Amino acid sequence: MVEVAAGAGVLVLVFIVSILFYTTLKMYQKQGQLPPGPTPWLFLGNLLQKDVLPLRLSYEKLVKKYGPMFTVWVGPNPMVVLCGYEVVKEALVDHAEEFGGRPTVHSNDLVTKGLGLISKNDKKWRALRRFTLATLRDFGMGKKRMSEKVQEEADILMEKLGAMKGQAFDPTNSFSSSVSNVLCSVVLGTRFDYKDQTFVEFIHTMINYVQFFESFLGMLYGTLPKIMSYLPGHHKKVMSDCEKLCDFIHKTVESHKTTLDPQNPRDYIDCFLLRSDKEQSSTVDEFTTEDLVMSVFNLAVAGTVSTSQMLLYSILVMTKYPDVQAKVQQEIDEVVSGNRFPSMEDRVKMPYTNAVVHEILRYQTGSSESFPRAVTQHTKFRGYILPQSTVVVPMLLSVLFDPLQWETPEKFNPGHFLDEKGMFRKRDAYIPFSAGKRACPGEALARMELFLFFSILLQKFTFQEAGVSDGRHVHSVWNEFRQKGVYPPIQAIKRQI
Repeated sequence: MVEVAAGAGVLVLVFIVSILFYTTLKMYQKQGQLPPGPTPWLFLGNLLQKDVLPLRLSYEKLVKKYGPMFTVWVGPNPMVVLCGYEVVKEALVDHAEEFGGRPTVHSNDLVTKGLGLISKNDKKWRALRRFTLATLRDFGMGKKRMSEKVQEEADILMEKLGAMKGQAFDPTNSFSSSVSNVLCSVVLGTRFDYKDQTFVEFIHTMINYVQFFESFLGMLYGTLPKIMSYLPGHHKKVMSDCEKLCDFIHKTVESHKTTLDPQNPRDYIDCFLLRSDKEQSSTVDEFTTEDLVMSVFNLAVAGTVSTSQMLLYSILVMTKYPDVQAKVQQEIDEVVSGNRFPSMEDRVKMPYTNAVVHEILRYQTGSSESFPRAVTQHTKFRGYILPQSTVVVPMLLSVLFDPLQWETPEKFNPGHFLDEKGMFRKRDAYIPFSAGKRACPGEALARMELFLFFSILLQKFTFQEAGVSDGRHVHSVWNEFRQKGVYPPIQAIKRQI
């Protein structure tokens, strides 16, 4: 018996060593074909190397050493990183088809099962994206009635801030609820009370999911999904909460089915169900109930977390740059008369405010590793042959801080978007929502929301740090918030207009 056990142990050891040897061999074979980069460790790649990941903290040093195109390894899987405006534009715009694929992201696929708006199936993705863009436009994205929805939600937010009477508070929940309600009104056909417990829990679920998605644990999960699925930890609760949110969406869809009026679609869900009925007689399977649920989930996460964080960041910047805040308020007062809120029609008359909003999006140091691309075929690019399905990370941060494109990239400078006459000007390197085939479908809605919420907030309130300023740079404060969820307490002082 002892000899049998010993023999079995030897076989297991040989098996493990063989797997490690095979993995190492494959890694080094791939490494020889791809752009240079930091040497990966066996099996873990560059995961535990703090001078490599996260990329937003290390990409500048890596560019100096390896050039604007280099390879990092997440476990045994390589990612080709693209840095700087010229390289990113060449890939995403000039070679849009080749760089328009989506790789497997296990932490996302575990929730969405590869369905919905982030599908890897190119045919399904194209159909769902076209439908979603058309439907959002039909419900007012970029139009006056959507602007009015944002103004209505902003009015409710103003009441809540006014009730604080200048006391210090954390705006995270209020801002997230307001932004999420704009999306809910279009997608679900309803808005929620800020105190609705189910609504509050689902917002926290979405925030926690995105934070997990961008964390080291999320990267580890994406590298070793089968192993991680057997281990206890925070990822279990994150995924369980996401399942509850998807169950809620599914029940909402079923409720819509029983009350659907084909002549009067109320929201995105109704339009999707009508399209699904239309497609039932064909062989097309893009518009299933499961795809609808996951598309709503994708829209809810992107439209709640990303946009609310942009709004939170905008207010944080104003507390750090009170002179900019005062100049924005002066322009708003000069353009917007009476008691009405600023509208999208006012934007052209408010070049400085528009420039500030654009600079806020440029200056935000968010993560651009969350949604990588994949090449759809063997692609020759800048002297390298990238095999089909190679994962590619366009570092949007490197574009928005590219010293060859911006006069003072490391400084918050609204002048980046103003000409010599003080009029607003566009910049080619301004791509905070990405570019090419996989650019954010909700870009128009996000831009509208940020401009309106921001200008309405500053019309009614002056924001400042609570107590004595700690003197930290806005990026330090923001990174702490992203990592720990701790937003510094601020005060909203009602203005006398």
